[in-house]
Amino acid sequence: MDVLDQNEVDALLAAVNSSQVEEEEPQAQIFSRNHRDFDEVEVRGYDFKRPERVSKDQMRSLQTLHEQFARNFGASLSGFLRTIVEVKVSTCEQMTYGEFISALPNPTSFNLIESEALAGQICMELSPLIIYPIIDRLLGGTSQDLFIPQRPMTLIESRLISNVTNRGLEAMSEAWAGVKPMSFEIKATESNPQLVQIVPPNEVVVVVGFELKMSNRAGTMNLCIPYNAIEPVMEAVSAQTWFSHGRSKREPGLESRLSGSLAGASVSVSGILARTTISLRDLATMAVGDLIMTETPATKPMILAVEGERKFLAHIGQHRNKRALRIDRPVTRTDRD
Repeated sequence: MDVLDQNEVDALLAAVNSSQVEEEEPQAQIFSRNHRDFDEVEVRGYDFKRPERVSKDQMRSLQTLHEQFARNFGASLSGFLRTIVEVKVSTCEQMTYGEFISALPNPTSFNLIESEALAGQICMELSPLIIYPIIDRLLGGTSQDLFIPQRPMTLIESRLISNVTNRGLEAMSEAWAGVKPMSFEIKATESNPQLVQIVPPNEVVVVVGFELKMSNRAGTMNLCIPYNAIEPVMEAVSAQTWFSHGRSKREPGLESRLSGSLAGASVSVSGILARTTISLRDLATMAVGDLIMTETPATKPMILAVEGERKFLAHIGQHRNKRALRIDRPVTRTDRD
């Protein structure tokens, strides 16, 4: 401990009275178990109320995955409703479950979804702005002057909209198959989202927002995925792993099934005997019994076309009292009609 003498004490008091003492700002210290240089370490603020548990790479992979889900879901709905339905991803972000619930309308279509491959439930919310136009379309309406009621759906309406949500689950299974094969099932449906609490309000969830457009109507759909539910498969949810898995994986027996289906398909085969040109005047005055002269000798091979495409050279003949064609060789680029 250093002891100041009288001269140092007087100098210190004089400096305080003249306001010449500069206060030193406390420097932030970084403590780590590993000894390394912290001069270039980036220090960022962290909000413990809204922790980000999903990395940016995983968020990009989740967005790409659900973009595929949106395309499949839109195609399935378009075929089911017999009209063009456009589904696209609008947002993909992290938030707390309490923030997600507080932003939803009441009433709405709130569906709880489960899968054996996940460690919890996920939520699918459909806005009434698109639900009732879909119901009106299923019942034969045009939804031009449709009024959107502010009430929970009836049993009949819920039954009709289940055809839409089931197609959404099928499209979701197809999209997640690139990460891990899984099937989804709706366990419960609620109109008031405030009554459903699958995780604590401060739990982190990934919310994927979709925009649905059908003719002159549009609405939203939200997919709420708690981090705890997808934590077992988060290691597989990365852009590099997902794309490489999707390219390398091939369903066993797919080629044999495709070849078997194509083998039974019927195609039209036609023989082109000869070609020529005539004037429009001759064509207009043509009658039964007229002769059309060509420059093709009878001994020259004819063209055998499959679905209108030139494939083989053949000679015409007779087999079992029927006209027949004997294939000589495939058509090459040097062959001319």
